[in-house]
Amino acid sequence: MPDHNLIRIFISRLNNLGVQYIVTGAVASIIYGEPRLTHDLDLVIELDMEDVDRFVDAFPLEKFYCPPPEIIQLEISRPQRGHFNLIHHDTGFKADIYPSGKDKLHQWALNKKKRVDFEGEVIWLAPVEYVILRKLQYYREGGSEKHLQDVYGILEISSDEIDLKMLKEKIRKMGLEEEWQKVSDFR
Repeated sequence: MPDHNLIRIFISRLNNLGVQYIVTGAVASIIYGEPRLTHDLDLVIELDMEDVDRFVDAFPLEKFYCPPPEIIQLEISRPQRGHFNLIHHDTGFKADIYPSGKDKLHQWALNKKKRVDFEGEVIWLAPVEYVILRKLQYYREGGSEKHLQDVYGILEISSDEIDLKMLKEKIRKMGLEEEWQKVSDFR
């Protein structure tokens, strides 16, 4: 897992801006499951067009790579699969930013986010079911077994936090039954 201070580089700025976000991806998998190495922070954010300039100002170019406002506006205008990066110059640590757009699963997760005290900083963590669903989707799209390992670790460590009935219903609706079965086979 990355150093807590690396995560704070991005999270504290988002908290100060009042931007709605969730931590997802490998960092969320680590929090809910087993430790593993990662070199970035995945964030789903809700950002309005009128907040783009304030967002860019929060990540000054002398400290961060931050795309120009017009690129961020383009990405947040996408109904789905918008994406851009922020990179901290001194450490090389990267945040992959996924605007929520009209993605119903992103919206559901933002509404169900979990407040966590993370080494003195508040972070908003994606619901465990969301992390599992996205990991199953990523496995389907790319075939990397690290996603199955992440889901397996989450099931082992955080099974008491999972609404299994709701998760299985979403798996069915999203057509992820085969990927879900592979997690069982992975064990």
